Amino acid sequence: MPIGIIPLVDYAFKMMLGNQHHPGVTIHFLNAVLAGRHRITRIEFVNPIQLKRGADDKLCILDILAVDDQARRLNIEVQIALPAGMAQRLVYYVSRTFVDQLQEGQNYTELRPSICICVLAGQLFVTPPALHLDFRLRDHEHSLTLTDDLQIHLLQLNHLQVTEETVYNATPVERWAWFLRHAEELTSAQVARLFPDKEFSEAAEVLEMIAQTPQHLVEYNARLKAQRDEEARILYAQQQGKADGRAEGRAEG
Repeated sequence: MPIGIIPLVDYAFKMMLGNQHHPGVTIHFLNAVLAGRHRITRIEFVNPIQLKRGADDKLCILDILAVDDQARRLNIEVQIALPAGMAQRLVYYVSRTFVDQLQEGQNYTELRPSICICVLAGQLFVTPPALHLDFRLRDHEHSLTLTDDLQIHLLQLNHLQVTEETVYNATPVERWAWFLRHAEELTSAQVARLFPDKEFSEAAEVLEMIAQTPQHLVEYNARLKAQRDEEARILYAQQQGKADGRAEGRAEG
C-alpha cells in the first residue's frame, strides 16, 4: 500500500526532517545538500515539533532550526507556492539567524555560519535549469568568496531530471529530491529497493506513522488544505495581475 503522505506538506516535512527522534534522517539530508569536506555527524534541534495540547490550542508550523557539530546554524524550509518577496525572505532568515548569535560582549570572530536550505516545489529561477543552487557572498567579477558564513541553498524540484529507473545511481541530493516528490506514491518495500541508504526507509516510516496516527493525520490534512488554499490564492493573484496588465495595455493602445 502506498504511503499516501506528501513530504512537501510542511507538517509532514517537519515531522520527517525536524524530528528529534530521527536525527539521522536530517543529518543524511544535510550532508546530501551541503556535500562539504566536514560531514555532519550530530545535530541538535532548536525548535522540535510540538503537537497541539487541546482543541483550542494552535500548532505553529515553523521552519526546521538546528545546530550541527560545527556550531553552524541550519534553517530548513519547504515552499509549495512562491509568495511575493521570496528571495528577500530567504535573505532575512539567514541574516537573522546569523545576527541573533551575537551576545553583548562577544567578538565577531565567534559568529558561526548561518545556512538556509529551501526546498521549492516550483522554481524561483527558470535558468539555469539546475536542481541545486548555492548562493554565498562573492565578488561578481573575480569569483572571490568574501565568506561562507551566509549560505542560501535552493532545491528546485521542477528541475529534477532523475527518473525511477535512474534514482538508485543518482547523486545523494538528487535522491532526496526524487524522494520528496514521489514518496507519497511508494510503498515501504519500494523505498527500500530504490534507495540504498537506510535513512530513506526511516523517513518513510515517519510518513507512514503520520498516515496511521489519527492526531497526526488531522494536523497533516489541515496543513495540506491550508497550503492548497494558499497556492490557489497566489495563482489567482498572478492571473489577476496578468489580466489587469492586458487590460491596461489595451486601454493605452
